[in-house]
Amino acid sequence: MEAKPPRRTRERILEVSLRLFNDIGEPNVTTTTIAEEMKISPGNLYYHFRNKDDIINSIFAQFEHEIERRLRLPDDHKPLIDEVWTYLQYLIGFLWQYRFLYRDLNDLLARNRTLETHFKQIIIHKQRFAREMCDLLVADGEMDIKPGEIEPLTTNMVVISTYWLSYQFVMNPRKYNDPEEIGADLRLASYHILSLMAPYLRGRSRELFDKMAREQDAGRAA
Repeated sequence: MEAKPPRRTRERILEVSLRLFNDIGEPNVTTTTIAEEMKISPGNLYYHFRNKDDIINSIFAQFEHEIERRLRLPDDHKPLIDEVWTYLQYLIGFLWQYRFLYRDLNDLLARNRTLETHFKQIIIHKQRFAREMCDLLVADGEMDIKPGEIEPLTTNMVVISTYWLSYQFVMNPRKYNDPEEIGADLRLASYHILSLMAPYLRGRSRELFDKMAREQDAGRAA
């Protein structure tokens, strides 16, 4: 088996920076911190990136490409509510990999024009995705909701998905980087998002949600 080629310095800078931003918070990381962690000179780092914002923007570009690819419903079938549940868990798990963007979101948007404009588009994509889910359920008779109620519903779904990690940080700041400790709470985000839809669900979708709710109650009682 051929050995994998060594990662380029630029890729390693992004990888180490993402880990540091996630673990100790982006405001607490400087380019000097990153260079010292990598055991390279600051000059070597500046050869690849002009400053810390340049690093952040490059990481965000990776995140943006991946999340836009994920914010698509399957083309070959209409997903049922249990598949939506699984998909939301998968999406929340992906967000965990870039959790600093969500934990430090307001500060980043206030001082980074690129993130300010591009993250707004991600929010719009999230709301479109939530709207498409609701429209499919309505079309299949699995959801009964007035047209004027869909927009506030999907907005609230997006708010939870966007600020759930911030909520977890407030509730468990000393355990925030321990996936074993907060994994169960992280998965609860999917349940809370779907619970907003629950009053409007009908038929099999409502039965599936009730089954999920019972499993969640059993898990908390265990």
